[in-house]
This record gives sequence, C-alpha cells and structure tokens, in this order.
Amino acid sequence: MHHHVWLHLIQWLMALAPLAGAALEVVSGSVTGAGSTFTAWTVNAGNSLTVRSANPQKNVWLLEQYAYNDTAVGDFRIHSPRMHDNIQGIRTRIVNNDTEPLMSGGVGLAHRQRVYPQDTLICEQTGSAANIDTGHILLYYEDLPGSVARFIDLPTLLANQVNRLHQEVSITTTAASGAYTGQVAVNSLYDYFIANTDYALLGAMVDTRVGTVRVQGVDTGNLGVGIPGEPTQRHVGANWFARLSAAFGVPMIPVFNSANKAAILIDATGHTAAITSVVTLVFVQLAPKSGTNSGGQYSM
Repeated sequence: MHHHVWLHLIQWLMALAPLAGAALEVVSGSVTGAGSTFTAWTVNAGNSLTVRSANPQKNVWLLEQYAYNDTAVGDFRIHSPRMHDNIQGIRTRIVNNDTEPLMSGGVGLAHRQRVYPQDTLICEQTGSAANIDTGHILLYYEDLPGSVARFIDLPTLLANQVNRLHQEVSITTTAASGAYTGQVAVNSLYDYFIANTDYALLGAMVDTRVGTVRVQGVDTGNLGVGIPGEPTQRHVGANWFARLSAAFGVPMIPVFNSANKAAILIDATGHTAAITSVVTLVFVQLAPKSGTNSGGQYSM
C-alpha cells in the first residue's frame, strides 16, 4: 500500500477516535439536619459520585475535599471498597463556618488519593441538627474520553502572562437548597475582555462565604471546576488553580477564550438561607501563540 494511502487511513482512524484529555470536576452534595449521624449526600444535579469512565491506563485522582457547615462542627468522610477501607476512609473534622481545603496542604506538600473509573464513592457528613450542610470534592482525570478542557501549568503562565484582570460577578443562591444556584455569565456586570484572547483562571475570591464557586464552559469541557468559597482565606482562593498545579506538578490552570464569554458560567452552592456573594475571578491575559487552535492561543 502506498505511503499516502497509509497516511489517509491513519488520519481517518484518528478522526473516528474519541477526543481525550485531562479534566477537572467539582462534585458537590448536601445533608439536612444530619446532627451527629453520618448521613449520605444528596448529590447535586449534574454531578455523580460514580467516577466517570476514563482511560484505564491513566489515573483519576481525588485532589481535595472541603465543606460548609454553618452552625455546628461535624465530620466529612469519603470511602469506597477501592480506598483504604469502606467504613471511615478519609474522615475529616469540619469546623463550622470555614470552607478551607482539607487535603491539599501547601505547595510541594500535597498528596492525592487515587480513585478508579466507575467506582462509586460514598460521601457522608454530620453537622447541624436542623440546617443544610454542604460538601465538595475535586476530581482530576488524566485522560477522560471526550474531554476538550484546556489547562496550562505555572511555568507556561509565568512565561506568557500579559495583564491581570479581576472580574467581578454577583451570585445570589437559593434559600433552603444546597444546589448550584445563582448562575450568571462571566461578563454579567461589566465586559472589558479583549476579543479572541485567552485568559488563565488562577482562582476566585468571595466577600461572603459559600460552599464552592463553580465555573464552567466549553473551555472546561462543560464540567464545573470548583474553588472553595472561604472569605477569610482570600489568598488561597485567589491562586487556587495555580496552587494546585504547582503542588501536583500537572497543568491544572484553566484557560478560557473571551470569544466564549457569554457561556462562561459561574454559580455557587446554596445553603439554609439565601446568600449574595460578590465573586472576584482572578484572570491573567495570555500572550498570543501562533500555530495552534482558534484565536492563535493556548491549548494543553
């Protein structure tokens, strides 16, 4: 068979193969009136505690857990038959009114927990005897079929940064609900994005506590990426994805193109009472990069 025939055959087979790439996803749930009894999450719409079907030759990692108990301390445990044990697993004490991350630690001190495709995680919490308490986990897929999410690492960010952009949005969650609510577009308050330009999302700051801020769009493969909504640790949230990328040595800083701005969506998890929080998204404009995808920008 001639060389050009082989080339066309290879191109055709590649076209049939599903796109694959890295993916980040926040998964959230809530319990109501759990008190001291471990209670299984009611998982938020669009999320599942069954790990997605990913490339079995690659890893899936549980990177982080955090929670929002508003009136009572409690415990948050994650377990499954594939983890250390199927009773306590990763059990962590929750301080009320504090949504700081509970697993990742400082840069260079992080340890990730491996989880497995199609394994169902069990997430349970204790807390208030009456109110809603929420919990959140962050999963990273090294190779998720169909994912077209875009990430860069810290050296790429530092080598190609142009300007910072702090973009505010205002989110009002729904009372008596632990669901993702209050969704707005990234340009809902004002819009000074430069056309057809890539922006790296370092993280976000909140002025009022929420369980998690969720950001999603075509650039994250339409999966939600999550940032703890803790107003007393703004430096942690502001550099959330940069810290994760540095800690784990993997590209985890999401990149969004401004052409998609109307569909870059931000929401947060609700709670017992309605919450209005002004969220400051910390973006860095990236320098143009020729010869790659649309906009001449970044894709990793």
